[in-house]
Amino acid sequence: MSSARQTTDHDAIRRWIEERKGTPSRVRDSGSGGILRVDFGEPEEALEPVEWEVFFDIFEKTDLAFLHQDKAEDGNMSRFNKFVSRS
Repeated sequence: MSSARQTTDHDAIRRWIEERKGTPSRVRDSGSGGILRVDFGEPEEALEPVEWEVFFDIFEKTDLAFLHQDKAEDGNMSRFNKFVSRS
């Protein structure tokens, strides 16, 4: 079984997302700041893309960490990710 790892390193997060052709996004109409997501493939209507600077500004202001998995159980690249509280 493949396990998930947690990081707050902006370069590592950006690299992981870009390797999977993801787009930094937030939930549309989620108020000031917003709820972060990664959009893969076809853009979801509920999400709006944001620039990396905005993405990481929200990430820091809301004190988040990025939980992610590199490989799925079958050995293929995984897109599993989740934003979690640092505390």
